Amino acid sequence: MIDDGLLPKYNLTDGRTQALQTFAQESISAAICSASASVWEAVFVITVSATPVLANLMEWYKAMTSNESPAASSIDGQQEAGESPQPTAEDFPSCGDFDMRIARDGTWFYRGTPIGRMQLVKLFSTVLRREDDGTYWLVTPVERGRIEVEDAPFIAEEIQEEGEGQTRVLKFRTNVGDWVELDSEHPLRVEQDPETGEPRPYITVRNNLEARLARSVFYHLVELAVPGHHNGEEILGIWSKNTFFPLENAGQTTST
Repeated sequence: MIDDGLLPKYNLTDGRTQALQTFAQESISAAICSASASVWEAVFVITVSATPVLANLMEWYKAMTSNESPAASSIDGQQEAGESPQPTAEDFPSCGDFDMRIARDGTWFYRGTPIGRMQLVKLFSTVLRREDDGTYWLVTPVERGRIEVEDAPFIAEEIQEEGEGQTRVLKFRTNVGDWVELDSEHPLRVEQDPETGEPRPYITVRNNLEARLARSVFYHLVELAVPGHHNGEEILGIWSKNTFFPLENAGQTTST
C-alpha cells in the first residue's frame, strides 16, 4: 500500500469531485488490478468531470516516477551512488493485459474508444515502458499492465534545426509534446515497408521508445541530405551533433 503522504491532496468543495477523489485515492492505495478499482480506472473516472484532480494526479505520477521518489529509488535493491534507478516492468505487480492500444497514427484507445483528452495521453506516455522482448507496458509505482502498440508509440510531428554542417542540431517534437535531439544516443533508423516499399523512419525518444517520423518531417530530412561515407561507401544522409545518419539502413551511424 502506498504511503498516504505521497498521494495528491485536494482542496475541492464539490461533492462529486470529492467522491471521485476518494475513489481514486482508495484505488491507488489498494493497487487492485480490476476493472472497477485499478489506478487506470480511477484516472478515467476522474477525467469525466474533475480536471483539477487530474492535474494533481499527474503531478503525483511525476513525483512517484522521478529518480528522487522513495518508491522509485527503492526499486530492485541497492543502487550505486549517483546511478539513476532503471526499473523494468517485472519490478511491479502485473495486471496482465490492459485493454489499451496505440494505433499506427499515434491515437491512444481505451476499450476501443479513442482517448480524446491529450492531458491524459501525456500522463500515460510518461509511464510507458518497452521491454527487451518488444512488449509495451504502462508502469506505475503500484501496478503494471501490457498494452498493444501497432507501430511506434509516438509520432515525430515537427522538426527544428540549429546551425549548419556537421555541427547542425536537429530537434524533433513528438505528438505528446516531447522534444528530442538527434544524436548518437537518440539515433535515426530507416526501415522499408514490406508492403509499399516506402521508407519508415524512426528516432529513439527514450529507453527504447521510438517515434515514427511523419511524412512531412521525413521529406524535410531528405531536403537536408548530403553525401557522406559509411562503411566505405558513399551514401546520402544527414548530420546532427557531429554524427552522420544514413537515410538508408540508418541504424548505423558515423561520428566525427
